[in-house]
Amino acid sequence: MNSGRCAACKHLRRRCPSDCVFSPYFPANNPRRFAYVHKIYGASNVGKILLDLPVNRRAEAADSLYYEAYCRIKDPVYGCVGLITILHQQIHNAQCQLARIQAEIGALSTQSQSEVQQFQQVENVGPSFLPDQNGVPNSTSFYDLSTWFD
Repeated sequence: MNSGRCAACKHLRRRCPSDCVFSPYFPANNPRRFAYVHKIYGASNVGKILLDLPVNRRAEAADSLYYEAYCRIKDPVYGCVGLITILHQQIHNAQCQLARIQAEIGALSTQSQSEVQQFQQVENVGPSFLPDQNGVPNSTSFYDLSTWFD
């Protein structure tokens, strides 16, 4: 017999045998953990579930049962599915925001490239307005600035 009873045996008001299936997963220092699981699934069903599993998977199962029971008590209609739905919506919103920002980055990148090209064109056109070797202003080339004012 264990020196103390596990949370399950205390909740069920029974003696805790040395081979208690609940004691490794429902310690005495956390009685609410078993209370939630018991309220949703019942002690007999939880015991059967744990006994049907290999020993190395029982801790995961107990954690999962506790989490699902906790969510069901907090949200009786949707349980953990409600939380999963909220998380999916947050992921979708983040993906939409990321796509929007990537599109803005692409647009700004294209805009800056076109501005660099226009600046290079202005530099190439600029010297033609200067006087030629004879001192006569060169007015044969004209740069169209209307594209700057779209």
